Amino acid sequence: MSPRRRRGLHPARLSGRDAWQVGSAGLRGRPMRVFLSALGIAIGIATMIAVVGISESSKADLLRQLDKLGTNMLVITPGQSLLTGQDAKLPKDAPGMVRRIDGVQDVAAIGAMEHNVYRSEHVPEEITGGLTVNAASESLLKALRGGVTKGSWLNKATGKYPSVVLGHVAAERLGITDPGQQVWIGGQYFTVIGILDPMPLAEDLDSSALVGWDAAEDLLSFDGHPTSVYERSDDDKVAAVRDLLGRTVNPQAPTEVKVSNPSDALAAKAASEGAFTTLLLGLGGVALLVGGVGVANTMIISVLERRHEIGLRRSLGATRGQIRLQFVTESLLLSGLGGVAGVLLGSGATWIYATAGGIPWVVPPWAMLGGFAATLAIGSVAGLYPAVRASKLSPTLALQAA
Repeated sequence: MSPRRRRGLHPARLSGRDAWQVGSAGLRGRPMRVFLSALGIAIGIATMIAVVGISESSKADLLRQLDKLGTNMLVITPGQSLLTGQDAKLPKDAPGMVRRIDGVQDVAAIGAMEHNVYRSEHVPEEITGGLTVNAASESLLKALRGGVTKGSWLNKATGKYPSVVLGHVAAERLGITDPGQQVWIGGQYFTVIGILDPMPLAEDLDSSALVGWDAAEDLLSFDGHPTSVYERSDDDKVAAVRDLLGRTVNPQAPTEVKVSNPSDALAAKAASEGAFTTLLLGLGGVALLVGGVGVANTMIISVLERRHEIGLRRSLGATRGQIRLQFVTESLLLSGLGGVAGVLLGSGATWIYATAGGIPWVVPPWAMLGGFAATLAIGSVAGLYPAVRASKLSPTLALQAA
């Protein structure tokens, strides 16, 4: 035996650098199959990363809204009368009574009216566009933590005259773009003084025209009964205030009063963001599995094409374990490249979605690390059978077949 073989340096025993070069050469020899196999892995991982990232980004946006709007607002609306079964009415002084409860910070109210808002008097009455008209108290915007996109909100002066503030949907449907234009309500023109931002906690106001409480009573025959009372209380007293609202608003019939927390809907929506994540992750897993099959197929064909190389290495003294290690390494390299590409593609897709929607960009680190780990696991499994098959090739038969 030569000194080279005695020192364990014969060609069968490759260093880490040599193994990389052998694996890279094997991969470079089949560029199209390598590309398609890596692409399958990349698509699977990109799908999974994008699904998790988009879901988490949407959830972060909802939680940001929830934190901004607060969870301490309750809405009081009339229920049904126990005697007649018809819709009950809240007392006219319901907002004032709610304001007396300990811990209450802000109270506001709206009152629905049987009027519609039109662009002009020439629009047929049956074409309502789904827009409503409500009387609104001056404190409504503060209680809802809303904002005005253009113009200003109602005050003590404008609330007594034919002035109106439009929800953003109502303004869009009416073609109102700036304050100063007029709309037709209840047989007369009202001047638009403002357009509201979207109202996540009172979405029905987005398609509503809001007039001052006094103007509604004087000009539109409003009966003064509120249809919704919005109340904000101290965070630590929300539950206590909720228990008192029914008996405070209507002591004679507290069961005819309904109390709800609109922020619960946002919280439920945030929780439901992950409802379809499992399904979509399953689809990404299928794509990843298909990519793994592609890797396995590439490696199996590689065994057939490289029988001469395998036979030569075996005849020079390479053990079966070394042959298995070479092919598993190549499989891991192929899967790892696809995994890195998939993580980058999925993160990029999430960034584009978040940027376009103006929401936070969130890609959980566990999703990226887990996705890459999944590719390595797929690569190990996909390369195992081809590696075992390669290691069992007889050197003599391999060289003869070559």
